[in-house]
Amino acid sequence: MAAKKKSVLAQRANELEDAVVRMFTGEAPAAKAKKKRKAKRKAAKAAPAKGAAKKAKKAAKKPAKKAKKAAKKVVRKAKRKARR
Repeated sequence: MAAKKKSVLAQRANELEDAVVRMFTGEAPAAKAKKKRKAKRKAAKAAPAKGAAKKAKKAAKKPAKKAKKAAKKVVRKAKRKARR
């Protein structure tokens, strides 16, 4: 389990406390900590396969939708002819 992240308020309180202590002790200000880079997860490698499956599913939907539309068109045309 990952370590619990400190709340922003707690972080700021600690920074202020450190600053006040440094003011009275005459210490130089602490060097600013470098921003941490987010680690890339192993799941990122599996993502392309997942994305390809999603795309295939979406691509299969397109012709099905066209067929449905065409069927509706035929039905409408037949209805019009029947009314004449």
